[in-house]
Amino acid sequence: MVDMRATSPKDHLRKDIERSGYYPDLVSDALETALGGEDLGAYVVHHEATFDRDQLRRHVTVLAITPTRLIVGHTDEHGHQALDGSDIAGTFATASTEGVRLEKVDSVVVTRVVSDPAHHRPGGSAVEVVLTIGWGAVNRIELEPAACADPACEADHGLTGTSSNDDFSIRVSEAADGADVVRQVLDFAASLSQATSSRLG
Repeated sequence: MVDMRATSPKDHLRKDIERSGYYPDLVSDALETALGGEDLGAYVVHHEATFDRDQLRRHVTVLAITPTRLIVGHTDEHGHQALDGSDIAGTFATASTEGVRLEKVDSVVVTRVVSDPAHHRPGGSAVEVVLTIGWGAVNRIELEPAACADPACEADHGLTGTSSNDDFSIRVSEAADGADVVRQVLDFAASLSQATSSRLG
């Protein structure tokens, strides 16, 4: 049995990154740079594989909370073309991170899907979770023609719509990622909500 007190959160994060099997040294290096020596709180490691024509592309996302920031890291695998379109030998990967001050996070949206909701109990499992985080860098506007209550009216009432923050979104499911990852995303969302709510007002 592992003594959780004998290892640090960074040790657990490193093990989860290694478990994803996706360039663990590169992913860890990028995250270490972003952390900048700050303590690590809650985190999520999400590995996703997609097909691009006949090639498999891998992507890993790491979310982490420090005492002052939300860290968002992406590592992507690329084929035989560099970012400028020139041909290169072999494959390469890019790793990028973004640090967002916690007081800038103004939206934490959690959508969970549960099976057999009539028998769901507090703390029960979810079969799918979508976590959307907004901090004002990207706003999505959805517009549609405005209308009035008169069905015979043919006047132009302009447009109506909604604006929403949509800087980052992650979707996990029991079927694709496992119950542990789904629970980790829910725990992370709770930690982020707590960290950002304490800075309101």
